[in-house]
Amino acid sequence: MRGLTSEEAKRRLEEYGPNALPEKPEESLGRRFLRQFQSPLIYVLLFALAVDLLLWVGEGAKGAPLESLAILAILLLNATLGVLQEKRSEEALKRLKALAEPAVWVLRDGRFQRLPARELVPGDVVRLEAGDRVPADGRVLEGEGLLVDESVLTGESVPVEKGVGDEVYAGTLLVRGRALLEVVRTGPQSAMGRIAGLLAGMEEEKTPLERRLHAFGHRVARWVLLLALLLLLLGFGVEGPSAKVVLFAVALAVAAVPEGLPAVLTLALALGVERMARRKAVVRRLSAVEALGSVTVIATDKTGTLTENRMEVQELLSPDREKALLAMVLCNDADLATGAGDPLELALLRYASRHLDPQRVRQAYPRLSERPFDSAWKFMRVTTPLGSFLKGAPEALIPRLNLPEEEKGRLLEEAEAHAGRGFRVLALAYGEGEREEGLGFLGFVLLLDPPRPEVPEAVERVQRAGVRVVMVTGDHPATALAIARQVGIPAEVVATGEEIGELSDEELLEVDIFARVRSEDKLRIVEALQKAGEVVAMTGDGVNDAPALKRADVGVAMGQRGSDVAREVADLVLLDDNFATIVAAMEEGRSIYENIQKFIRFLFSTNLSEVLVVALGMVFAALLGLRDEAGHLLLPLTAVQILWINLVTDGLPALALALDRNPGVLDQPPRPKDSPLLDRPSLRFVLLTGTLKAGVALGLLGLLPGVVGLEAARSATFHFMAIGQLFFAYPARHTHLRPLPNLYLHGAVALGLLLQLALGTLGPGLLEAVPLPLWAWGLVLFSALSVWGLAEAVDRVVWRKEAK
Repeated sequence: MRGLTSEEAKRRLEEYGPNALPEKPEESLGRRFLRQFQSPLIYVLLFALAVDLLLWVGEGAKGAPLESLAILAILLLNATLGVLQEKRSEEALKRLKALAEPAVWVLRDGRFQRLPARELVPGDVVRLEAGDRVPADGRVLEGEGLLVDESVLTGESVPVEKGVGDEVYAGTLLVRGRALLEVVRTGPQSAMGRIAGLLAGMEEEKTPLERRLHAFGHRVARWVLLLALLLLLLGFGVEGPSAKVVLFAVALAVAAVPEGLPAVLTLALALGVERMARRKAVVRRLSAVEALGSVTVIATDKTGTLTENRMEVQELLSPDREKALLAMVLCNDADLATGAGDPLELALLRYASRHLDPQRVRQAYPRLSERPFDSAWKFMRVTTPLGSFLKGAPEALIPRLNLPEEEKGRLLEEAEAHAGRGFRVLALAYGEGEREEGLGFLGFVLLLDPPRPEVPEAVERVQRAGVRVVMVTGDHPATALAIARQVGIPAEVVATGEEIGELSDEELLEVDIFARVRSEDKLRIVEALQKAGEVVAMTGDGVNDAPALKRADVGVAMGQRGSDVAREVADLVLLDDNFATIVAAMEEGRSIYENIQKFIRFLFSTNLSEVLVVALGMVFAALLGLRDEAGHLLLPLTAVQILWINLVTDGLPALALALDRNPGVLDQPPRPKDSPLLDRPSLRFVLLTGTLKAGVALGLLGLLPGVVGLEAARSATFHFMAIGQLFFAYPARHTHLRPLPNLYLHGAVALGLLLQLALGTLGPGLLEAVPLPLWAWGLVLFSALSVWGLAEAVDRVVWRKEAK
């Protein structure tokens, strides 16, 4: 059997198309742009724009409607930024989706190759193992004892037995056995086309964090709209019905609500998961990003995660070496020529190939029947014309041997001793016919899978971060204990799968190593930890691990050796199957949340100062009878000035804060999963710094009119508010951590500063700002720098007080 040639496969791919469902057409740029206006707050602004234009037309359309043009420009700029951020986020998620795309073993040009499932064509021969999702409709060429879960098609939860010649369908799941499958239908023509809506993929629903922010923003909006209504009534009471007052109240409401927060949040999450992907961790569900920062326990597998998954046979201890070598080759599903198969079985073949030719042996003694390996019985049997060969866990096979009980006990002790030295111990046995009892002993295979060199440091880092590491493995307890000690996991209490059922939930919490576990054991371990208030990250790779991965707060699947079903239910996929990558993902997850908190602190601090300046300034103007040249009530800031501050000085720095890098984030304890978006120190920072900046702005507004006039005083206040907002990005980013220098933030602040200076010096009259004398500019800059310094001091005091 040679399969298709690469040239023929390429021709068929062009004829039949990729083995994928047709993707829905991408939304046009115009529709994306218009969708940016589908927001209640934007509707209010559009209403304000319409009112201003009607007033301008009603007054005879004299001169240019500067206020209307300014509002329109700001609306268009806001929509453009929204489209660009949305596009960037979608492209990031598409790249992640491509990374997580399933791959399959395909027979091409006479050898098995690992190819993306979308490249399959009719006529391809595919190799599937337990836990693999069937990638296309096909007919079974080889396979025995196959069980296929077809519930995704039929709704029937009981797996169906399949044999040679039977059809299997795309989207179904091979839960037992190994099969060779000839593909007959791909893409939309397959069963996959009929279950498109049920297939797993990147989830696009809002994350818990986004939902919390949405609810938080609505609460803020209600209070702000109430304030705007009160100011509107005050303005009408003093001024009478006035379009200026209406526009002002509307602009205040929009300015006080951080409408850019969802866009910044989406971008922060997208950029963060891209960084995770570069560190070999693919996020399948964005909600995992938030949960990663709160993880308190990592329940990790051993093989391939803590170790190199580079199994090598160190020694074969056998009374019948020739027969033991035959067992290593015949009771084996791996393919040495292509590297397809389980790493342990490949190691057995590499060792046996030094003494015999595996391919010739398999041709001489073909399989007559088999019993695939399953964690329930912990061994595999293959029956050939020579008889049955079995391999499996010593405690599973030794009780089946035709030996006195004393000899069986001695062999179990010997296996225990080898495992205690860190070896993976495999037992080999032989029986007549299809016998599985009264077997002959063929010996022990001692394999070594050394720990990954980077794991001890990763374990130390994650423990320093306040996260406990427990090992959950199907391996022998002595082997697990030896590896745990080598990588630095403090292991005092060890429990096996048989003992877990006898332990209470409280006793399970004391266990450091769980060995010889079954899938139901993993699920109970996760549930016991969660019941105790822990936030659990669980690793897994097999079909039996799926329930535990789904139940865990963060399910982590192996990208290289993991089954399709494990990857589908997981929140995170490790492309390199490495424990150190989990730690890197936790670091990125914590850093993303840290940055989100920074721009929440920044936006709410600056918005609070705007609300206080506008509300108190209007009240003082009404009480003191202050009016502008047109005789209207002197408003501290005009509508377009508020919108300008909110868009230019809030938007650019907030985006830059999403790119902050936070060394030392793993030196902090895990964040409680129900912690508020604004914790106590952040709330203090917002209240103190927002009030401080508003006080200085009101001071300028009160002191300058007697020196430069009312209009110039208001312009100076406007410039101070804008420049002060920019500078406030720096103290807002200083939480309990001190981030690395952020060149993007420096650039955003510098650009905003240049725009503000250009507005004041090159465009007099724009945004209703009048020219200022040079000394007034000096006073504005001095005031902004002073407030910045005071905010930094306040921030340090707040965190010092919290640390006590």
